[in-house]
Amino acid sequence: MNGPDPTRGRGGRRDEAAELAAALGETRWQAPRVRPLDRRLAVDQDSVERGLASLVLTVVELLRQLMERQALRRVDLGDLTDEQVERIGMTLMALEEQMTQLREYFGLSPEDLNLDLGPLGPLLPTD
Repeated sequence: MNGPDPTRGRGGRRDEAAELAAALGETRWQAPRVRPLDRRLAVDQDSVERGLASLVLTVVELLRQLMERQALRRVDLGDLTDEQVERIGMTLMALEEQMTQLREYFGLSPEDLNLDLGPLGPLLPTD
C-alpha cells in the first residue's frame, strides 16, 4: 500500500470514522451536513404556543399558590390589619380568576399545569 494510511489521523492515531468509512466502501469520511432546525423538524405553531403558555402559566400558578400560603400564614399570625386581609383576599381572587381565563383561552386544564417530577411527585400541591 503506497502513501499514508487513510485509517490513521494526525500523528498516526487511529481514525475510527475513516475505518468505518473504509469498511463501508467509502473512499473517505465526511461530516454530515447540518441543516437548519426548521427543515429537520416540523414545528406546529399552535402546539409551540400552547406549550409555552402551559410553561408560563405553571410558573405563575406556582407563585400564586406560594403567595396564597404566605398570606394565610400572616393572617393566622394576626400581624395584618382587616384592610390588608381584605386587599390580599381580593387580589388573590382576581389573580385566580385571571388564571382561569388564561387556561380557558389556551385550552388548558388545571392538571395540565401540574408537572410530574417523577419520584418527587407533582409540582403543584393537589390539596
